[in-house]
Amino acid sequence: MGDIAVVGGGVIGLTCALRLAAEGHRVEVVTASPPEDTVSAVAGGLWFPYRAAPADAVLRWGQVSLRHFAELARDPATGVTWRSGVVLHRTPDPDLSWTAAVPDHRPADHLPDGVHSGVVCTLPVASMPTYLPWLAERCAAAGVSFRRQEIHRLDSLRQDTVVVAAGLRSGSLLDDDTLVPVRGQVVRVANPGLTRWLVDDDNPAGMAYLIPRGDHVVCGGTADEGATDLTPSPEVERGILDRVRALVPELRDAPVVSRAVGLRPVRPVVRVDRVERGGKAVVSCYGHGGSGVTLSWGCAADVVRLVGL
Repeated sequence: MGDIAVVGGGVIGLTCALRLAAEGHRVEVVTASPPEDTVSAVAGGLWFPYRAAPADAVLRWGQVSLRHFAELARDPATGVTWRSGVVLHRTPDPDLSWTAAVPDHRPADHLPDGVHSGVVCTLPVASMPTYLPWLAERCAAAGVSFRRQEIHRLDSLRQDTVVVAAGLRSGSLLDDDTLVPVRGQVVRVANPGLTRWLVDDDNPAGMAYLIPRGDHVVCGGTADEGATDLTPSPEVERGILDRVRALVPELRDAPVVSRAVGLRPVRPVVRVDRVERGGKAVVSCYGHGGSGVTLSWGCAADVVRLVGL
């Protein structure tokens, strides 16, 4: 069993660390920020592939994650639940490749004006304020150690095997200039009693989604490629709320409870591979776009395999 450093403390890094520890490896998570300050904490937590490729690998990773989330949902402490909802499509030929991973889906009825079709299905939702601490606690219970430090060079790490799962920062660690930030802004409102999620990425006024998570609803969003400002924009927030309230009038009087911005790490394809670099075995696991939660357990399984080569 190896001595492994996992660089990154978001959902990908923590999931990789937990899976590696379960295989008997000695694992240290090295992270500049605690889990609650990572982009994962901004995520809505709905299993749904977004801005991630290639399609075949995304489907395979997503299927593995779906099976694992089904197990986690049996334990309320994880913050994972299964909720029904609808994906709206405003074009006649939408990409439905993701539905191959979801056996329980059907066409939607009673579509809003301007919507061509929709898919109704039941998917896992991870409430990130609960799920991320649960992951970190499970890692600690499995013997994973944590070190708060920003790493600029992999050769500064003592371990001979390194897993790079640091989101956007992975690019500078591995001289990868293909990573692009895609800014996402969300606003969280008090939940008036909603249980169903909704995704409307093709909304002509801007992408829109809402994901109920217990006492609040995550409303989004934006996808501003290349933008890096982490300050929530009041104007953008008003647009988000206008869009989601038009779709779900029950939200019209729901007060705002918090707001956040995150930078999705997008690249042409998700990178999960192994290379030798400076005498170390370096396993990459980054570039998941808006699909970190969705692909986490599937990608972590591949990381375990690559570490063992």
